[in-house]
Amino acid sequence: MAIPDFQSIMLPVLKLLGDKKEYQSKEIKDYICKEFKLTEEELNEKLPSSNSIPLIANRVGWAEAHMKMAGIIESPRRGYYRITNDGL
Repeated sequence: MAIPDFQSIMLPVLKLLGDKKEYQSKEIKDYICKEFKLTEEELNEKLPSSNSIPLIANRVGWAEAHMKMAGIIESPRRGYYRITNDGL
């Protein structure tokens, strides 16, 4: 399976956050990797523009950013996210 685009990542993130707990961005990324059954090769794939940033981390970050701008998740502190009432 190819690495999903950030839009495809949004619903699984909302399902994870649906328990109303706070999750660290790394925990969200790890969940997405398992949810989409990414291979070791896919996990090691880097952004074309940067040989140090994993592509999946970038995609999860964009999903988090767009959902935060839409008001369906919030970041109570740096690197942590939780669902809002609108997200539920």
